[in-house]
Amino acid sequence: MIAPSILSADFARLAEETALVAGTGPDDPARADWLHVDVMDAHFVPNLTLGLPVVESLLRATDIPVDCHLMIENPGRWAPGYAEAGAYNVTIHAEATDDPRAVARDIRAAGGKAGLAIKPGTDFEPYIEILRDFDTLLVMSVEPGFGGQKFIPEVLGKVRAARKLVDAGELKVLVEIDGGINLDTVEQASEAGVDCFVAGSAVYSAGDPAAAVRTLRERAADASPHLHLTR
Repeated sequence: MIAPSILSADFARLAEETALVAGTGPDDPARADWLHVDVMDAHFVPNLTLGLPVVESLLRATDIPVDCHLMIENPGRWAPGYAEAGAYNVTIHAEATDDPRAVARDIRAAGGKAGLAIKPGTDFEPYIEILRDFDTLLVMSVEPGFGGQKFIPEVLGKVRAARKLVDAGELKVLVEIDGGINLDTVEQASEAGVDCFVAGSAVYSAGDPAAAVRTLRERAADASPHLHLTR
């Protein structure tokens, strides 16, 4: 799965930018699986991006499932609203709440899938048990807050640990990675066991974003011991 990050898109042309990765239909390998939307509040991370009103507008402009990554304080207050609006997957940060399970329940009750994100320096093991209440594990491969950063390969140990648990049937989460994903790092991440790859600059800085999505998908499938091209 490829999830272009609109953090690298032109915010003045979001409808057009999402159309660039919509492909010609659901079977087109150049079509994004998800649109990744980074919501930042300038408190949990040192950047301010967009919020629920923009996401609501984006949902009206595209039929690609929207993957909201909330890099915000107090996610329990805000996360359910994104699911209610129609976001397919709503991810909160483990570091931002004392009760991730409660937030996950509220997201699911509002109609969305629930994701848990962990920063590069956050250990994976303490969250294994609560991940049973989540649908997605988002492993950050850069420090959250800004696009265009360099991939941190050390986080792949967490990916491998999660993949082992998923393959053994002990967890049922989709493993997602976000940060520094390009034509080189997508192969490393795929080999480690990632299912869904968030890519910002690698897609929206390309001359042909749709072709970039297709090539990232092919590279990931070629390098993975568990992924296969489905389009």
